[in-house]
Amino acid sequence: MTTVTFLTEGKRIIGFDAKGHSGYAEAGSDIVCAAITSAVRLVDATVNDVLGLAASVKVHERSGSIEFRLPGGLSTAAESTCQSLLAGLMLYFTELHDEYPENIEVMEA
Repeated sequence: MTTVTFLTEGKRIIGFDAKGHSGYAEAGSDIVCAAITSAVRLVDATVNDVLGLAASVKVHERSGSIEFRLPGGLSTAAESTCQSLLAGLMLYFTELHDEYPENIEVMEA
């Protein structure tokens, strides 16, 4: 199972950790894993490459985990955009959990 934990400070989402393999199917055929990976990559590319922010992204290939953290001191516009992206990601993963409850868990910390 993949566990995605969204990290918050007050109402601000500061990042997330995604750990574990979904176990829906074999590697290369796992649609749940592909959905999670694709969504994480979209957020990473938008925050770091499109917006030009310096979010920390650590990928641990062995364990299949990803750590994503927003930088501090963002402008009001960048903060608003990032919060919308992360809230959308959380909603997407929650809906994915509703469809595949044995393969993805979504939590807040």
